[in-house]
Amino acid sequence: MAGGDGGEAKAEEPQPHPPKDQLPNVSYCITSHPPWPKAILLGFQHFLVMLGTIVIIPTALVPQMGGRNEEKAKVVSTLLFVTGINTLLQTLFGTRLPAIIGASYTFVPTTISIILAGRFTDYSDPIDRFERIMREIQGSLIVASTLQIILGFSGLWRIVARSVRLYFLIGAS
Repeated sequence: MAGGDGGEAKAEEPQPHPPKDQLPNVSYCITSHPPWPKAILLGFQHFLVMLGTIVIIPTALVPQMGGRNEEKAKVVSTLLFVTGINTLLQTLFGTRLPAIIGASYTFVPTTISIILAGRFTDYSDPIDRFERIMREIQGSLIVASTLQIILGFSGLWRIVARSVRLYFLIGAS
């Protein structure tokens, strides 16, 4: 039986158990969907959590910049609009998860340092001061985002992260 079928039957590969069988406490798996009423309720809950972030950041920062309630409303509406666009792009082209990509506390310390910079104390009109600070913040965010995009797409960040990790593992000698 050197060249034939061999006569031996191939053993069947074991089929994986569905995640629902493996994790009995999980209500929904990645591939399963909750019913529409529950999905709408969970989506509204997620929206309320994100709305808090979207409102708290401008409420804390806009008055320090010299803005009034009108400017605060414009910043909140801009954040809501940009959050919607980012979420749509993330859902269509990104990981395709319906994750809300909203405001982040990451840039708040640098924004506060821009707000407290001495170069903006010369403006007597608070609205003019608000607009100048807002332009400065927007420009710095554009530069920081461009740098992150370049580092991410070029693969340089992987090299830097690996070097830093090795530095801490080996130690500074």
